[in-house]
Amino acid sequence: MANSTTAAPAQATVANPVKPTLEQIERIYRQPLFDLLEQARGVYLRHWQNHEMQLCSLLSIKTGGCSEDCAYCAQSARYDTGVATEKLMATAEVMDIAQRAKANGATRFCMGAAWRGVREGTHQFEAVLDIVRAVSTLGMEVCVTLGQLTPTAARQLKEAGVTAYNHNLDTSPEFYPNIVTTHSFDDRLQTIRHVQDAGISVCCGGIIGLGESVTDRLRMLEVLATFDPPPESVPINCLMPMPGTPLADQAPLDVFELVRLVAVTRILFPRAKVRLSAGRTRLSREAQALCFFAGANSLFFGNKLLTAENPEVAADRALLAELGYNPKAPLTAGERHDSRRTANPEGGAGHPRS
Repeated sequence: MANSTTAAPAQATVANPVKPTLEQIERIYRQPLFDLLEQARGVYLRHWQNHEMQLCSLLSIKTGGCSEDCAYCAQSARYDTGVATEKLMATAEVMDIAQRAKANGATRFCMGAAWRGVREGTHQFEAVLDIVRAVSTLGMEVCVTLGQLTPTAARQLKEAGVTAYNHNLDTSPEFYPNIVTTHSFDDRLQTIRHVQDAGISVCCGGIIGLGESVTDRLRMLEVLATFDPPPESVPINCLMPMPGTPLADQAPLDVFELVRLVAVTRILFPRAKVRLSAGRTRLSREAQALCFFAGANSLFFGNKLLTAENPEVAADRALLAELGYNPKAPLTAGERHDSRRTANPEGGAGHPRS
């Protein structure tokens, strides 16, 4: 392979890297694999020079019993998946887990609750705000995924100490109704608008292996590229087929399709953290290394992601050490406060649109 800083083939470049067209994204994706990797590696090296890997820990603070019908989710009350419904965890219990995650090297602590969305003023939401306030004292970035938000709820989360909000697009606007019918793709975009308006960084990506086409995956990236400011982090999840869900029998994803998507994501979002999320138990060490080479620089670690299994902490540490990666240092208080702005150095405010 040529030097990784070599310019990419002209036919694979983007005329306007901020808002590329689907045709331009497809041209990048479909170039020869090693040319694509060379281009993505060059982008990575220009913006991320310290070989750091952000380690994130994810905790389900309220599990099961969700009223939504997301076809991939074991926590939906509509499917018989064997996942027991659990009440919202107590602040002290969450804090104990968060402290252990920090001790293991996590610099971002993410908390998810299985429900349709937040209703401000309720006992449950007030309890979540208390949990956020407590976790924010540990010096980690605090990310939550709580479903749909109102503008008021978004502002309250910001004031409590939330630095990032995860709300994935999942797939393209066109394929989305095949996966979820209890809310719309536009509902997702509306919540993201509220998050951005509140000054919270957006963590937004998708799930691949749902039965969607390659074009659906690239269309999802096209929508993400319209966000202003762009996503601070882009998680790439591989479907973990859960027994009892409509997608329980989906075949595993071809690893080269994952690597290509990671590479294109890195090219389109040079300053975003590209995160390997669900599905890493299906990836060999070599496949994960190829994803890191393509530009992934963040991962979820720990023994479980919500209800799906995840590689053990020791195995992750051994792999990163062998590849020469260092765990990313925690942000300072000032950097956490400024993280939304630095995700888009050009500044500006706007909204996602489809």
